[in-house]
Amino acid sequence: MSYSQTALDQLERGQLDEFEQSFKKALTNDSDDILYSLAEELYSLGFSNYSKTIYEQLLTKFPDDDSIKINLAELAIDVDNDDLALNYLSQISEQSAEYVRSLMVSADLYQTQGLFDVSEQKLLEAQRIEPDEPVISFALAEFYFNTRNYRKAINLYLDLIKSGTLELSAVNLVERLGVSYAEIGKFEQALGYLEQIKPVHMNSDVKFELAFTYFNLKDYQKAVKAFTDLRDSDPQYSSLYPYLADSYVELKQTDYALKTIQEGISIDQFNEKIWQKAGQIATMAGEDELALKYLKKGHEIAPEDMEILSLISDWYIIHEQYKDNLKLLEPLEEDHVFDAHLAYNLAQSYQDTGEFKKAASNYELASHELNDNPEFLKHAALFYRENGHVKEERRYLKHYLVLVPNDMEMASMYEEDENEDY
Repeated sequence: MSYSQTALDQLERGQLDEFEQSFKKALTNDSDDILYSLAEELYSLGFSNYSKTIYEQLLTKFPDDDSIKINLAELAIDVDNDDLALNYLSQISEQSAEYVRSLMVSADLYQTQGLFDVSEQKLLEAQRIEPDEPVISFALAEFYFNTRNYRKAINLYLDLIKSGTLELSAVNLVERLGVSYAEIGKFEQALGYLEQIKPVHMNSDVKFELAFTYFNLKDYQKAVKAFTDLRDSDPQYSSLYPYLADSYVELKQTDYALKTIQEGISIDQFNEKIWQKAGQIATMAGEDELALKYLKKGHEIAPEDMEILSLISDWYIIHEQYKDNLKLLEPLEEDHVFDAHLAYNLAQSYQDTGEFKKAASNYELASHELNDNPEFLKHAALFYRENGHVKEERRYLKHYLVLVPNDMEMASMYEEDENEDY
């Protein structure tokens, strides 16, 4: 038995001191081929430092062996020594039998550095040299998948599947194809592939994609079943809860929706969007005070989130708590943050507190984007009427009546103003 085999046996038994002794003897006594195999075995077991020692010894003996250089480059990448890795890879010429493999390793390295364009070019060059090699097509497909270029990934996965390759490197290509279709919104195609995957082979991400696909196809019964299955197998998967809650909403099961989003809160208390969804569903359930509590919590976590801020402001307007709304929104005015909807809410709040100039200013700000909103136009017209500004009143009334010509009361008001002698 070789010293290499003895070392591996001792390592398997946990005899580390004995392994060290056998490893040293292997370096000086075993053949180069046996040592090369030992390096591969040790690398697969996670003992890369010992692999590095062997490869470095072999490289001194075989300085032109490009496969050893690539192995050392991969080891350098594993410890984030990119410069050393590039040094090894740069020594491999285009004429080398290992050149394509060096391109693949280079692509991995550049991808980890965020140099995606360079990584893509390395993979495309490898594919140009060996266009029929499935491993290269798969690597390129995975590159596009991981960089969210799903349309290009789809073409490559389809070609691999058509050639009979359904799995590579423990990756299910049918799953990848289904997820890719879902990500670009082609849910019918996505479903055709995702439903082929056996439940035992589904991880949490794929379960989510399947449920998400049902949701987008408006098959809410199946969406509930699929999201519930994901929740039961992986309750920490917080992204599922808003969609499961929305599925219940679509099925008119608001109580279940509220219970579900409350479960989501218990799982992920620092996700402002879960608090936002909880506030919206609590409103649907008639739990107004609870809704405000949830929305305030979301605002506390993400004070810059304008969507949550707008929902809180709307709550104050609906409940005629205008002073609270001013307290919420006046800091935005000071920072000159403009949002048409919030300006409208400010206008109503200033109107209630009798601050005409501030109300008028915000009505004018809001009008730039809300000139096709009948509710806004009517409110603005009535505001100016109450304050005796007929010219502005008629301007808003005119726009309003174009949109709502059958409102006889407002039409009569417009005609009345027209007949008045101002």
